Amino acid sequence: MQRIQVKACGKINLSLDVKKRLENGYHQVEMVMQQILLHDDVAVRWFENQNGRVEIEVSTNRPYLPRDSRNLAYKAAHLMIRQYGEARSGKIRIDIKKRIPVAAGLAGGSSNGAAVLHALNQLWSLGLTVKDMCEMGSELGSDVPFSIMGQAKENPDLGLANDPLAAHCAVARGTGTDLEPIIGLKSHLVLTKPSIGVSTAEVYQGLALDKIEERPNTAELVAALAEKNYKIIQKNMINVLENFTLTRYPNVMYTKNKVERLFNEEAVLMSGSGPTIFALCRNRGEAQRAYEELKAYNKETFWTRTTY
Repeated sequence: MQRIQVKACGKINLSLDVKKRLENGYHQVEMVMQQILLHDDVAVRWFENQNGRVEIEVSTNRPYLPRDSRNLAYKAAHLMIRQYGEARSGKIRIDIKKRIPVAAGLAGGSSNGAAVLHALNQLWSLGLTVKDMCEMGSELGSDVPFSIMGQAKENPDLGLANDPLAAHCAVARGTGTDLEPIIGLKSHLVLTKPSIGVSTAEVYQGLALDKIEERPNTAELVAALAEKNYKIIQKNMINVLENFTLTRYPNVMYTKNKVERLFNEEAVLMSGSGPTIFALCRNRGEAQRAYEELKAYNKETFWTRTTY
């Protein structure tokens, strides 16, 4: 038996713009994705045997999570078997310790899938680059390639921290899988998730593109991150999906208003399609105070920071 454990970090969107709806039903986006320290632990074990096939077994500390092909970690293992497992015989055992909330806009499921790709790349000595795995990961979901990039940087034991695509922050274009590594944000964060789930498909389908009045300037945001110009960073922290989610889900609107009252001029934004709201904090003390107040309102509230 061989074992690899991966720190599977979540992400926030420092910006999210939807350019147009494509004929295939997907959307062309442009967004800045930032890895955060809040993470799941994904341990992958490989038991070699002579059964003539490769089996997958998934366990998790959250009883409501699926352990079959509905789980992205399972899907990632199945994808690796299809690509590289024909001549192998044994069992892949995946143990997921969840901390990242589910259906929260934080790429929790995507991070688990990415971790399995990384782990099997090591356990099976495949020698795949970050680019190789990102191309595979795009078959699993649009957030998986960024999770692969971030995990390569955050898990030096995987041996890919110096890969050209390993990064804590990136601009994502196309359908979200065309990624450009950039200098990221250094900040404490508070994240709070209302006790609801939000369907990403519903949000994108319901978004009225012709009614979006304010959009981020991605080039300006990227330059501001490089220069650590927090005023310009905050100016461009815009998520156009809020136009739908905040209207459709009053709990998310209420949560955002509550966080904004705590932080005055600090940037407060919804991550992804929601419902998680996050705020940049000026220091550790501010983050701790906000965490304690918001925790009383939303059980799934976290005090963390960006990775860098």
